[in-house]
Amino acid sequence: MEIKIIQAPPQKMKTKPADESNLGFGKIFTDHMFTMTYKEGQGWHNAVIEPYRQLQLDPTAMCLHYAQEIFEGLKAYRGKDGAIFLFRPTENFKRMNASADRLCMPNFDENAVLDALKKLVLLDRDWIPSGAGTSLYIRPTMIATEAALGVHPANEYLFFIVLCAVGAYYPQGFAPTKIYVSEEHVRAAAGGTGHTKAGGNYAASLYAMRIATNMGYTQVLWLDAKENKYVEEVGTSNIFFLIGDELITPPLAGTILPGVTRNSVIKLASHLGMKVVERALSIDEVIEAAHKGTLKEAFASGTAAIVSPVGQIYFRKKEYLINNGKTGPVAEKLYNEILQIQYGLKEDPFNWRVKISD
Repeated sequence: MEIKIIQAPPQKMKTKPADESNLGFGKIFTDHMFTMTYKEGQGWHNAVIEPYRQLQLDPTAMCLHYAQEIFEGLKAYRGKDGAIFLFRPTENFKRMNASADRLCMPNFDENAVLDALKKLVLLDRDWIPSGAGTSLYIRPTMIATEAALGVHPANEYLFFIVLCAVGAYYPQGFAPTKIYVSEEHVRAAAGGTGHTKAGGNYAASLYAMRIATNMGYTQVLWLDAKENKYVEEVGTSNIFFLIGDELITPPLAGTILPGVTRNSVIKLASHLGMKVVERALSIDEVIEAAHKGTLKEAFASGTAAIVSPVGQIYFRKKEYLINNGKTGPVAEKLYNEILQIQYGLKEDPFNWRVKISD
């Protein structure tokens, strides 16, 4: 795929943040973006890296009415001596194509888009922060742009990638979070789109998240839709519980996102000699383990925060401390190991790291 590159003129370049300790998450976007368009019968075309701009959509663009919208999230890291790395980018693009299949959207050439991403990151490489825990967040997105009303798969789409300089996802950084178990609302049901990274999944989570936030909790722990019994995800992340000597996470059964970081945690933990089990885990079993003292740790995993320890669970008007509300050694070990692989600070036994520049 031929990619046209249009650089932003110097006078239109944005001012880069001077204080890398105050980047926040999702607010500071770079100078350029990648776009390409799709039309039925023509395929993907007009691939261009261009100055960051607003999008122009018809009021009847089908993404606005029927939620044909998918996205991904990954990062670029500035490592030792200024080297630039990506972390398992092909897995994100494979998952994005799987999401596209489920929402009747067109697949794209994963290698071609990865090539475009590398060119985009290198063009905006000066935006990649170098402070500890900082990175360049990457958001590939596909939306239906056909101007039409009436429920059917669109025949026109826009694919774009934007970049964002970020710090820690949670303001408290790598510190224990508090999670609220929701029994009134569910994230996804079997046969639905829970395994995709579709915008509608996140919109459906907002109401319960607002309840949790108003009560002082960081995220929602979702239970299954059928029996309202088994733990599934926490917020926008996968969840792990260390009960006894087993690191347990819910299985991929169509209702939870197959997280790239989830997969990385499973492989790394097994590599380090931990016993990792993918199985159905009821909230009652979690609470019983908390009572018995066998619930040693809990943590979430995801691209934004990597590993996020859980220090407290709220369930049925009771609070349960995990590891006395402190970060556990397993969560800390996995966090640091993955972080060092991502930044090129240690050996990568899995070939996850993709170096794109010295």
